[in-house]
Amino acid sequence: MINQHLEMAIPAADVVIAELQEFIDSHPDAREVRKALAVKLVYQGYKYEEIQTILDVSVGSITSWKQAYQENGILGLRLNYKGRKSYLSDEQFLQVLSWLQTKEIWELGELEYKLAFEYDVIYESKRSYYDLFEAAGISWKKTTGLNPKADQEVVAGKKKQIETLLASNREEIEARKLRVLLIDECHLLWGDVTGYVWGRTDQEIAIEVVNERDKQTYYGAVDYLDGKLLLKAYNAGNSKNTIDYLRYLLDQSPDQRLLLIWDGASYHRSHLVQDFLGEINQGLPPEKWKIHCIRFAPNCPSQNPIEDIWLQAKTWIRRFCALIPTFRHLKWMFEWFLRNTMFDFMSLQMYGVFSEIKS
Repeated sequence: MINQHLEMAIPAADVVIAELQEFIDSHPDAREVRKALAVKLVYQGYKYEEIQTILDVSVGSITSWKQAYQENGILGLRLNYKGRKSYLSDEQFLQVLSWLQTKEIWELGELEYKLAFEYDVIYESKRSYYDLFEAAGISWKKTTGLNPKADQEVVAGKKKQIETLLASNREEIEARKLRVLLIDECHLLWGDVTGYVWGRTDQEIAIEVVNERDKQTYYGAVDYLDGKLLLKAYNAGNSKNTIDYLRYLLDQSPDQRLLLIWDGASYHRSHLVQDFLGEINQGLPPEKWKIHCIRFAPNCPSQNPIEDIWLQAKTWIRRFCALIPTFRHLKWMFEWFLRNTMFDFMSLQMYGVFSEIKS
């Protein structure tokens, strides 16, 4: 009997929807319309996360508006409705900032819950929550992958080894007798064109990608002294192409010995490549080798500054994602950026700072 009475007291969803639509059609303030739309979508069965995306409002606001409507009807959606407070006291503000220092990664919902249920504060705009994150030194950022197989002690030891080697050859490096090159391969995919752009909140931004499997491999070597990138395109990364690229580096470095630093890719260590290096250095003492190779520690790409160059180039082409019609055009833009940019960033000198001698 009690349950039957409660069911009779709660208006049916279609009645609620009709009432809210009538309110919306009466052309109230835009802020009131947004509240009514949010509550209407709730009663139409939309998930809170979907409403959040459609109206660009916080989940906490949706919850507050629904509660206000259930308790006070349309009046609860009016701007003069006095619901939960929309501010923190100075003391509460400092408490929240201190709380936000307790861990490194946060979800917006955690902050919304904290403010709503501990301080009785709900903001209508997500911007207010973002301001709190910003005040606490927390920003929206892309995560980076960390290979758990990487041995940080080995990485640190290898870094020290490279630093010592470069320092001991400083005179020859700055005199351009010994050229230090950091080598890596990059695989450009058609799908790399997709990224972040400014667009309408309620519309998906689709970029035409005819064949996601389209791929172009690039070998690149950045000069540790002057930041110049030596780039060459290949159909794949393998022993044959590695040898061809090493010949290209020799041609680009007349009267210089090469100190190459790269990762432990299987084709870098293959018998074909080792035989080629043996032929090039045959009969010479190690200090006179035409090509001397050193490997980075395994499973840690961040050791190689050229990774930042690939990232810069891919970030640049994404700015024009809506304007690139074919994979051929994508490759042209990627190569144009790499060939016309002189790279100068902090990680490029991670193994020691050298004086560039202008020629």
